[in-house]
Amino acid sequence: MGAPKRNRKKYERPKNMWNLERIKEDNDLKEEYGLKNMRELWMVETELSKLRKTVRAMLSGVSKQTESTKNDIIAKLSKYGITSSNATIDTLLDLRVNAFLDRRLQTVVFKKGLAKTIKQARQLITHGFIAIDGKKVTKPSYRVTLSEEQLVGYYKPIDINTIGASAENTKNEGAAEAQAENTENNEENAAS
Repeated sequence: MGAPKRNRKKYERPKNMWNLERIKEDNDLKEEYGLKNMRELWMVETELSKLRKTVRAMLSGVSKQTESTKNDIIAKLSKYGITSSNATIDTLLDLRVNAFLDRRLQTVVFKKGLAKTIKQARQLITHGFIAIDGKKVTKPSYRVTLSEEQLVGYYKPIDINTIGASAENTKNEGAAEAQAENTENNEENAAS
């Protein structure tokens, strides 16, 4: 059966938890990218800080990383479209959280026009309407590679224009019927 998996946190909370400026920036990113909660943002920030720590160790000479390790890091990031393939180790220190958030499936679906809003993109993914190369993906945080970006599409047919429209039509029809009844009642009262 094997040993049980050790659960570990995949994120670190900010050191200045109640810094108003940081909170505003985080809320703006959360709204822009349609994140469910701050934990999703903190996971990306932690990944970026670990990457920067590794790069700083390589640049300082403390780490005995080989040239192939440097190339592996750059190749991995360029595979996802976070950096260009001809980037240097120095440029990896300039990366921002936005570069990682832009490669999430939720953001790619919205930017390709498969959803009207970023929140709708998240909903379509979690409900199983989005696939990559015909394979259903239900994780909005899935990181899309450059080669997979063209393969993102619908898993099952859906018309996103009618998703919210049916509820609105029902409300409008009900309001129109109520207004018609009121005018009929008013005309009958006026005639009597």
